[in-house]
Amino acid sequence: MLTRKQHELLMFIDQHLRDTGFSPSFEEMKEALKLRSKSGIHRLITALEERGFLKRRAHRARALEVLRLPEAVQARAEATRGTAGASPLPANVIRGNFSGASAANVRKASPDTGAVMLPLYGRIAAGQPIEALRDQGSSVEVPAALLASGEHYALEVSGDSMTGIGIMDRDTVIIRRGDVAESGDVVVALVDDTEVTLKTLRRHRNSVALEAANPSYETRIFGPDRVKVQGKLIGLLRRY
Repeated sequence: MLTRKQHELLMFIDQHLRDTGFSPSFEEMKEALKLRSKSGIHRLITALEERGFLKRRAHRARALEVLRLPEAVQARAEATRGTAGASPLPANVIRGNFSGASAANVRKASPDTGAVMLPLYGRIAAGQPIEALRDQGSSVEVPAALLASGEHYALEVSGDSMTGIGIMDRDTVIIRRGDVAESGDVVVALVDDTEVTLKTLRRHRNSVALEAANPSYETRIFGPDRVKVQGKLIGLLRRY
């Protein structure tokens, strides 16, 4: 699920491409979304690109390509074409608040398996932060030995910004819920109370850095009041 501004920008770019055959300028996008600066547009484009909605063509100015539209928009288009039964586009996932990830959500898979079922809150961007939608009904079986004390939940990773430490696209990460982390911990970070991402946390005197483990992604710096830790990485599951 895109944020409101991400959705507005994507639809504006798509319509501009349809109307003119080329992408809008940063100034046009800034005015269309009523933003104060072009840096906000840059952040939105980067987030849309990370989530697979947009692609920037290298070495060309004003060259944006819309790769896909949000599911609801796509579904309406398919219904109009009489193809509403087509397979939906993949969803990106989690809500920026995991207060509901309590111990009550954890249940034993079977008395003989030595495993527990953790709530699976969909896909988290290991790239730019995204606003996401929590899937209340999904769960994943996790070896009990992997869990320590406390409350836990699982997230499916979307993106490649953490590949440098072995976290790949579509891996499932196990998170111990909490709001405290040390510098250097890999955390689920809530940014501005709306967007969430999986990154390495680095604390500085008057700022917090969310650091990728892929040189293709820049480290993002925030004021300490803009970032809230929602859990620490304690394990990883991968299917082949």
